[in-house]
Amino acid sequence: MKGLNSTYRGIDKTTDVLSFPMQEFDGRPPFNPLNPPKDLPVFMLGDVVLDAERVHEQAEEAGHSVAMEYRILLVHGILHLLGYDHEQGKNKERAMHSKEQELLRDFF
Repeated sequence: MKGLNSTYRGIDKTTDVLSFPMQEFDGRPPFNPLNPPKDLPVFMLGDVVLDAERVHEQAEEAGHSVAMEYRILLVHGILHLLGYDHEQGKNKERAMHSKEQELLRDFF
């Protein structure tokens, strides 16, 4: 995971989740996947890569199940594919965190 993070983000340290969009336009998805164009009913957002070792470590640290940690990181990664970015300031970080909590509450 450290190698992927270094290669694709220029950050020479490990991470728990990485997202790789299939398409980007100025670093963002080319359209809103929640409201896609009518002529594009099926599309691929991209790939989400999770570090299983980190998942287990973080689950233990947080005091919840490994399954819950996988859910948290999968939702986090998918939100990145949808254009959310917690690294662009406190407001965007709060918006992403709020959406994560909403999705975890609604779907899991």
